[in-house]
Amino acid sequence: MSKQGTVIITGASRGIGAAIAIALADQGYNVACLSRRGELPVVPHASDVALARCTAFTCDVTRGESLQSVFEQVAAMGEPIVGLVNNAGIHLEGLSATFSLNDYETVFSTNTTSVFVSCQHIYPHLVSAGGGLIVNIGSFFDKLGVKRNLAYCASKAAVGAITRCLAVEWAGKGIRVIDVAPGYITTDLNREAMTAGPLREYLGKRIPGREPGTSDDVAKLVKALFVADIPFLSGETIYVDGAQGIAH
Repeated sequence: MSKQGTVIITGASRGIGAAIAIALADQGYNVACLSRRGELPVVPHASDVALARCTAFTCDVTRGESLQSVFEQVAAMGEPIVGLVNNAGIHLEGLSATFSLNDYETVFSTNTTSVFVSCQHIYPHLVSAGGGLIVNIGSFFDKLGVKRNLAYCASKAAVGAITRCLAVEWAGKGIRVIDVAPGYITTDLNREAMTAGPLREYLGKRIPGREPGTSDDVAKLVKALFVADIPFLSGETIYVDGAQGIAH
């Protein structure tokens, strides 16, 4: 049995979600890894011990019944559920004047509505555990005006608002809610664009340290929030963007 309890992570098979899953498993948490394909985290440096603490579940975060079913399956494993990381997301861009309503709704369904619904489903489990931590993965785009990214920026701004409202409403139950907002992060899905070409040249000029972040940067922060267990820290958006969002 885990000494820490179970943390549920959405979008946990690759990228930032996978790095977070392994980081928490390394700390002794059991991790329920939700993804569309139901795969275990793909992280090159993951130890066998950490992977053994991970259990994969197939889940479509845009469907409330899918989330509810998986949360019930995780609870049936017998350990207290002590945390949730809402990491699953999608990035669709296009000219605002012609951006389709279908794409707009897809972005909000995946990036925002799923966060709200997941938090609703985790609530009774965290109450039963005497409290816990919810970490929502937002984006530093939540405070920027970015061409062709209206839906994405708005969806991530909404994640910050959800975080603040739930932090206030659920504080009396011992539930803390934090929004972790990354900047440009290199993952296995975007590595080519982030390491060469126009985007890399742009980031070299815009990021004060000239290098984009890594999935491990985000994972270390999320791990620290769970391990440090700071009761008075809640409702905040914490940016991990190499200071790009405040650079002038």
